Amino acid sequence: MTTMHPTSASPTPAAPDRAPDGIAAIVAGRRARHRRHAVATIVLGILLVALFAVALMIGNTFYPLDEVVRVILGQTVPGASFTVGELRLPRAVLAVLSGIAFGIAGVSFQTLLRNPLASPDIIGISNGAGAAAVLAIVVLSLNGPLVSLFALGGAILTAGVIYLLSLKNGFAGTRLILIGIGVAAMLQSVISYVLSRAASWDIQTAMQWLTGSLNNASWERVVPLAIAAVIILPLMFSQGRALGALQLGDDSASGLGVRVNVTRLLFILGAVAMLAFATAATGPIAFVAFMAGPIAARITGPGANLLLPSAFVGAVLVLGSDLLGQFAFGERYPVGVITGVLGAPYLIYLLVRSNRSGGSL
Repeated sequence: MTTMHPTSASPTPAAPDRAPDGIAAIVAGRRARHRRHAVATIVLGILLVALFAVALMIGNTFYPLDEVVRVILGQTVPGASFTVGELRLPRAVLAVLSGIAFGIAGVSFQTLLRNPLASPDIIGISNGAGAAAVLAIVVLSLNGPLVSLFALGGAILTAGVIYLLSLKNGFAGTRLILIGIGVAAMLQSVISYVLSRAASWDIQTAMQWLTGSLNNASWERVVPLAIAAVIILPLMFSQGRALGALQLGDDSASGLGVRVNVTRLLFILGAVAMLAFATAATGPIAFVAFMAGPIAARITGPGANLLLPSAFVGAVLVLGSDLLGQFAFGERYPVGVITGVLGAPYLIYLLVRSNRSGGSL
């Protein structure tokens, strides 16, 4: 008798679960981006420290690093105490602080408006500071801190006018940029007209200021900018993630819990204030605010928080350009001349790139 064994269906092999692999890839990619951001930021910081040390060491007289450190620590070093402590150190500190301010201001506007061309240099805020300073020098015969005060007021007033004009039927970044470009052209005409009617000595003073220079650096110029940086920058850095979320659009940022209007207002006010104080101290150093953000974005990679890298890039640009202007050529050139030479080709490059791929950092 044949025994019949029931046949049992063999179990169908389960499809491999790919979800853990996908999550692992996402986590690995995020770690790689964070690692690149951290390494790039550290390298920029080291480069900035190195340039700062070089700026204090070299000049008509070379001072070794140990003497420079002793001067910074407050010790008396014959010769170096005056040259380093009273001439080179204020200039280097002003270069770093103004570069940080320009870099932060530029990347804030570029991120808020999601356009690398939306720099204070391009949308008229720097022109507002310049027009106010020229009026103070030529028409009111002012000088020194009063010119800086007028420049500060001009930058803030221009930013307010541009922002209010762009608020019709809600905020629109493209409208703000176009209005800013128009305002910049108007203010440049004002500057040209005032200079055409100025005496020769006033023209020389005004042009020196408009070029952007660290030649008159002093602790009196450093202190207001340093106070502004201590108050404003921590507030802006504390909201760095919210600024990054705004790149995704207002609706997406709001869905992530970002208070869109509050964040936008904070960064606009902070960026304008930093730009205004820096411009009042050094004049409108061309293209630093424009270049810092895009350069930082290419160094740190996509999806990174650009505030700190842009601050470092701005400081490196100003400090490095000042060293080039002082020692790389037969004559000495203001820092604004060097940054202008560097920035003009970069502007053309970004215009071409934006036309091909759309405007984004």
